[in-house]
Amino acid sequence: MIPFLEILLALPFAMALLVALPRGLSRGATAWLSAAAPLLGLLLLAWLTPAVLAGHVVRGEHAWVPQLGLMFTLRLDGLSWMFAGMVLLIGALVIMYAHYYLAAKDSARRFFACLLLFMGAMLGMVLSGNLLLLVVFWELTSISSFLLIGFWSHRRDAREGAKMALIITGAGGLALLAGVLLIGRIVGSFDLDLVLAAGPIIRDSPWYPVALVLVLLGVFTKSAQFPFHFWLPHAMAAPTPVSAYLHSATMVKAGVFLLARLHPVLAGTDLFFYIVSIVGALTLLIGAWNAIFQHDLKGLLAYSTISHLGLITLLFGLSKPMAVVAGLFHILNHATFKASLFMAAGIIDHETGTRDIRKLGNLRRYLPFTSALAIIASLAMAGIPLLNGFLSKEMFFTEALDIDQRGPIRIAMIGAAFLAGVLGVAYSTRFVYETFFGKGPRGLETMPHEPPRWMKIPVEILVVLCLAVGIFPAITVAPALDAAARSLLGDSLPAYSLAIWHGFNLPLMMSLGGMVGGVGLYLALRRRLDMDAIEQHSQGRWLFQRQMEAVFRLARRVTDLLINRSVQRSLVWLVVATLVVIGASFLPEARLPAPRLVNQPPLGWLLWAMLVAAVAMTLRLHRHRLLAVIVVGVAGLVVSLTFAFLSAPDLALTQLLVEMVTLVLLLLAMNYLPPSSPPERARRRKIRDGVVALAAGLGVGGLAYAMLTRQVDSIAGELLARALPEAYGSNVVNVILVDFRGFDTMGEITVFGIAALVVHALLRRVRMAPEKRMPGGPISLPVPADLTQILFPMALTVSLYLFLRGHNAPGGGFIAGLVLAVPLLMQYVVQGAASVESRFGFNYVACIGIGLGVALATGIAPMLWGHPFLSSSHVEPVLPWLGKIPLTSAIGFDIGVYLVVFGGAMLILSMMGTILPSRRLSSHRGTIDPTQRSKVTGEIH
Repeated sequence: MIPFLEILLALPFAMALLVALPRGLSRGATAWLSAAAPLLGLLLLAWLTPAVLAGHVVRGEHAWVPQLGLMFTLRLDGLSWMFAGMVLLIGALVIMYAHYYLAAKDSARRFFACLLLFMGAMLGMVLSGNLLLLVVFWELTSISSFLLIGFWSHRRDAREGAKMALIITGAGGLALLAGVLLIGRIVGSFDLDLVLAAGPIIRDSPWYPVALVLVLLGVFTKSAQFPFHFWLPHAMAAPTPVSAYLHSATMVKAGVFLLARLHPVLAGTDLFFYIVSIVGALTLLIGAWNAIFQHDLKGLLAYSTISHLGLITLLFGLSKPMAVVAGLFHILNHATFKASLFMAAGIIDHETGTRDIRKLGNLRRYLPFTSALAIIASLAMAGIPLLNGFLSKEMFFTEALDIDQRGPIRIAMIGAAFLAGVLGVAYSTRFVYETFFGKGPRGLETMPHEPPRWMKIPVEILVVLCLAVGIFPAITVAPALDAAARSLLGDSLPAYSLAIWHGFNLPLMMSLGGMVGGVGLYLALRRRLDMDAIEQHSQGRWLFQRQMEAVFRLARRVTDLLINRSVQRSLVWLVVATLVVIGASFLPEARLPAPRLVNQPPLGWLLWAMLVAAVAMTLRLHRHRLLAVIVVGVAGLVVSLTFAFLSAPDLALTQLLVEMVTLVLLLLAMNYLPPSSPPERARRRKIRDGVVALAAGLGVGGLAYAMLTRQVDSIAGELLARALPEAYGSNVVNVILVDFRGFDTMGEITVFGIAALVVHALLRRVRMAPEKRMPGGPISLPVPADLTQILFPMALTVSLYLFLRGHNAPGGGFIAGLVLAVPLLMQYVVQGAASVESRFGFNYVACIGIGLGVALATGIAPMLWGHPFLSSSHVEPVLPWLGKIPLTSAIGFDIGVYLVVFGGAMLILSMMGTILPSRRLSSHRGTIDPTQRSKVTGEIH
């Protein structure tokens, strides 16, 4: 069976990679390649549409971490089909629009890559059939939206808006994760089908209120509900195509999607009704009222988006079947007219150079076609008859009038619905009148004119949809709405009719009253207030900034208390905290076995004596940095010999190579320090450090002794038994790293790569400055330059040998990567970075990225055949003259490890070796500024 859902999900990510990597593509080719992802996705979705409309659920399942209940499960029902179609269709239109919107100085590659990444995250979220997988894609939408909102990183408002959105939605994501974990614990599974079938069990659980509040925190933060609504207007600093996409069909719709997805599980209680409906009503009114007084076109649309999201939330909070249908209907309608309005606002900004309503006016004379499109979309937003917004607004009024609760809550909801209708018409009237009619434009630097023809096509398509749904709802939107509603309500789906005329009734009277009242309210406000002079200030933003400042103040106080610019103090606090935590956990149950003599040959005692002597010499010579480094290297060498003595050649090779690389790193770091540290004066500090060191040493020694002497069954036998028949490798250590514990290794190389990139980012500015670039080798060593050049091909041969034999003999990707790094490091030290880079020209950043990509691809590949992540396979092809050659898929993962280790180590050490040290710190004989002494030596005052 063709994995349609997997291909559908992979398309945006694959296209994002293709767009980001090539550098020779033109802007037009980049846009077409980007548009291929949603267009092909729409074709796949169309292929699956008959099954979905027939009520079937299309599934695709792959094992991920089944022991934790985490399955890579994709699930397409009516609701996810509706949202996926919305994400893909509007995504394709936004890509077309963005091609003409972006300026020549904007990076089209970066923009479209981030947009496709976000599109893939949204598709993954709506297609997820496992709650934990949904949370993963949920967080990916927050990260990718951060990149899009902050696309214009040179602007402060873009950086602040992106940071605000990430912090608020990220915090909500953490709450959602906790709520999902509680739901999974209640149900006993994270599979969405099982969760949706366990609604009564969840609602009857004592943990239901906690789980509900946590999930709703995620929903409210993502969908900009009160009191978290303030981040959405500040996200308007993003390019208009981003605003059109994120705030119509995707980002803010993620929250209402989750509310709809879990509605059968969480709804049906008074707690759900009061929390969701009250928050939705407050958001509806606050957003609508604030929209009236916005001077920025996108700001007005942002607050109107908040209001409409509140309307949708309120409908789901009412918990009635027809209210759910109305909520789904308005999600579709809002996506079409709001995306078209944002694009129209972008065209106005693109052609006039401003979005300030106070400078606009009378644009119908300069942009007649764009004005017509924007006016129609605005009327749809206001809920005028013969447009799609009118139909869903009438359904909203009907459900508000038919609310089950009696008394004040019913009156309040009806009043909120009618007032929202009035306010919606008022801000729509201001948008239309002050932009396209009246006097103006005023103070524009350029004469506005119509944009390129193809830039208007996305707006035209969306406006035609607004008209088609408003006039012919039964043949346009009814099948999609029925499929989505049936997937949520099942047999509870009531009979309803999508028609433009239901006779004279109270909802119609409310609609007409809202139109008249909205126009009257706008005229009254305009007559009595100087609306152009009103400046609104976001209280939410002010509170957010005060809280962030308080957090930073607290962090600075804690940092000053614990660190005080002293590495020594940091280490003391770290060791003491570790001792306290571990001691509190293990001391009550610690039972050390009786001491016993260890029988070992004289060589073992000799290695032990050498290790003790090296440690003692380190303590004695620690002020003389070069000698201390040499003695520490001796200790590491003895540890390597000990591993070899204990028949652990892989560990011995790894330890030896790590010691070599670390020695070079320490030598490079010493180049920035005086040759020796000043003598210590405080006797109490010596006693304190001695006590802490003794406690830590005894603790680690006792723990090691207890672990080595305990009488427990180990998994070593099982690993030995399974290594060859299941992982096709006789080197159990390598098999553990790339197969049995491959997921852990994947995390380790990711962390290592990130650490190398962080070092590169911190030191890059210093390296780029010519006056801080080290012209030659930083350290003078008596090693011939020719010898270092000869070592490289020899080391490369040894490296490849160790890599290829690693699955069945001592070696592997980690060891091979370090072997290849050593001769290059020596050339950096002896000949200098300029000479090495001119001959080799390695791109270590790309090496890390390719390595991580290869490792991830090797892990994902088995999932295409239904196997868990990082499963191994084995083939033995027969080659001429060579015979049977055993090959395992784990070698691909090991290639990734090889590249990341080599690239990361070289990136760190090459950056360290090419920075010119400051004169103060590199002076071996000069005096040191007393104010800087603690920074250099780690002295604690």
